[in-house]
Amino acid sequence: MIIHWCCGDAGIIKTVAKGARRPKSPFVGKLDLFFECEIEIHHAKRGDLHILKDLVVEKNRLGIRKTYGQTLGASYFVKLVELVSEPENELPVVADLLDRALDYLTENQPDRRAVLFFEKKLAEELGIGEEHKEGIGAIESTFGKIPVQRRELTGRW
Repeated sequence: MIIHWCCGDAGIIKTVAKGARRPKSPFVGKLDLFFECEIEIHHAKRGDLHILKDLVVEKNRLGIRKTYGQTLGASYFVKLVELVSEPENELPVVADLLDRALDYLTENQPDRRAVLFFEKKLAEELGIGEEHKEGIGAIESTFGKIPVQRRELTGRW
């Protein structure tokens, strides 16, 4: 199983959890969407796919699964961060922003205000945000696209 992580001190990293799908794997019940974990990895000698050795779940955020809207919002935030981030570059403020957004979605629906706030703060952190403008416009003009989840998410308001 290949897992992507967003870490403040390591950026977006990819790991492989060998044997994670086996019934007696030490990873059973610990690898799922939107979990916050403390991880231990062995860095790859070449390439960017590291080996996941161990992890401890700190937050499972099961509340995100309450509704499709919450899961859609979380997916959108994760995809947006992945779009704008360079692999394995520190991004402590962006990781914190994503962490707070996922915590928010554990108890709340992704309303217009929350989504626009996330986009604006992300654009500001990237240095492309403009005062009194929506962040998504700056992100789209800089990166050339936005995640497809946004269209469905905005159609729900």
